[in-house]
Amino acid sequence: MVISAIGVIFSNMHEENVPELVRRRTMASIPFGGRYRLVDFALSNMINSGITTVGIMTSNNYRSLIDHLGSGKDWDLARKDGGLIIMPPFSERNDKLYTTRLEALSGLRGFLNRRSEKYIVLMDSDGVMRLDIADIIKYHETKSADVTLVTTMRDVDKSTEYLVVKSSEEGRITDVELTPHVKEGEKVNVMTNVMVFNRQFMLNLIEDAITHGYSSFEKGVFVRQKNSLKLYEYKFDGYYAVIDSMSSYFKHNMELLQKEVRAELFGCRDIYTKVRDSAPSKYGKDAVVKNSLISDGCEIEGVVENSILFRGVKVAKGAVVRNSIVMQDNIIGQNTSLDCVITDKNVVISDRKSLSGCADLPYYIPKGSRL
Repeated sequence: MVISAIGVIFSNMHEENVPELVRRRTMASIPFGGRYRLVDFALSNMINSGITTVGIMTSNNYRSLIDHLGSGKDWDLARKDGGLIIMPPFSERNDKLYTTRLEALSGLRGFLNRRSEKYIVLMDSDGVMRLDIADIIKYHETKSADVTLVTTMRDVDKSTEYLVVKSSEEGRITDVELTPHVKEGEKVNVMTNVMVFNRQFMLNLIEDAITHGYSSFEKGVFVRQKNSLKLYEYKFDGYYAVIDSMSSYFKHNMELLQKEVRAELFGCRDIYTKVRDSAPSKYGKDAVVKNSLISDGCEIEGVVENSILFRGVKVAKGAVVRNSIVMQDNIIGQNTSLDCVITDKNVVISDRKSLSGCADLPYYIPKGSRL
């Protein structure tokens, strides 16, 4: 079922939280779960909900994102009308790169004015979840809301910025605070950076925010105007993983080794990604693999336990990979040991190396390194 909504995905929001992973890519194209990129989850949620026009807001380092998305055919978005639309990182009125969400939305005004859909759905790329957007839009219509924010309960980290939401029994938002003082690890009701607007209403909000000289969309709209707007929250109680640090990236990848997490995230609806015609993985006669996700095209001669291997990884004889994330086209040499390690793409680790980190501070090896 096609719904009258446009999807907009921000590819680079919150990149400051994982500087190691975005040195040569944008947040949306960070590899996740063996064969996916973070953008796949937002895109798949929209497609599965009947949204057939999706704009991707780009920024710096988006070459790998463009390579991954292509024409959008892997998400059924290669269409004559609508489909996948790559949005430039600057507005139609000047060539200055945007630095805030409000500046990015300001650059979208021409595109949004040319569309006829009734609603617009905004999503960031740092959240991993399976979401029924059609149900959120139905809730938005039922409440006659100006804006609907998707929220969830989660532990907070004082090192990151988040929007805490309080509401009445019927779901009307009564208070919005940007990064309030709370205890470390305390569970609070936060916005997941998934938002639904009436398209024309959102255009009016953007114009008003620019006229008043606001620099932040969250502060200028949600915090300042919480009492004058009909803000509602849609409570999401499913699996939600936000990538806001290197330790959270490691943690949420490792959670995919749990059967119940995989069932909730991938069980009912497909998560689509770029299709690669890789050969099946090959296991040597002495290979030992336990509780791991192994992608296509791997060659394993050694031991792999509690780990995630992306496509084309080679683990030589005598090598031991435990509690680690090994990205695409890595080579792990003979008698090498990895424990709580994240290796980025195209890393080569020579024979007889021993590398170790911990779950709270995994050892990270940058893309293309030779050790």
